Amino acid sequence: MAEPLLLLDNVAKRFGSREVLRGVSFEVRRGETLCVLGPSGSGKSTVLKIAIGALPPTAGRVVLDGAELTAMSERARNHARSRFGVLFQGAALLQSLTVGENVALPLRQHTRLPRAAVATIVKLKLEQVGLRDAEHLLPAELSGGMQKRAGLARALALDPDLVFYDEPSAGLDPVAVSAIDDLMNALRDRTGITSVVVTHVLASVERIADRVVFLHEGRILAAGSLAEIRDAPDPIVQQFLSGSIEGPLTVGQARTEFYADLLNL
Repeated sequence: MAEPLLLLDNVAKRFGSREVLRGVSFEVRRGETLCVLGPSGSGKSTVLKIAIGALPPTAGRVVLDGAELTAMSERARNHARSRFGVLFQGAALLQSLTVGENVALPLRQHTRLPRAAVATIVKLKLEQVGLRDAEHLLPAELSGGMQKRAGLARALALDPDLVFYDEPSAGLDPVAVSAIDDLMNALRDRTGITSVVVTHVLASVERIADRVVFLHEGRILAAGSLAEIRDAPDPIVQQFLSGSIEGPLTVGQARTEFYADLLNL
């Protein structure tokens, strides 16, 4: 089997006495969409922050295409980051810049392309996400779904090998969620791009996932195809998939873990 594009190897993260991740290991294969699924407070966002190099692990390794990110100098790590894009949960667009200027930011920061070339790439990326006519609008003039698309266009600006999505469904209505899912699938089918999607929305996972990693309390409880996840014997996995309030995972527990993570991150 070919070497994975991304590997997390026994990654742990501790904030003081609190263990947020406890030996998380998984690989991301080229051209696939891998979903990191789990309840709020399970450590999903911490996994993403460590994978993109924004947060150092307490232990373990992150390997991108055979090169260990966690062992690199900051300069080398910054260069490696140009190989992936990130769609942040709130799109993270700069409100004082137009949509086109937001998309152009990575190109201006990481390349020496002439202004005309940057302008052409911006138009192409906006076309790719269905926002051809939004280039000169401000983010505040866009709907939530359109802002996510603009954020994705920016994530794609440098033609990355890998795109990370942080809760892409957050704050969107069901129709907009389906549209974002369809866009992710279309990008995978057209370009062969590799994606890691952090989410707690099972309906999206059903539409987009090639494989799933189910995370709870900083540990992987199940991993594999969605069919394999559905057959996992763990009662927490089964309760989450069914949406039942009866079981070992309680609403109060999930809320407590969620706010604890907010305080520690």
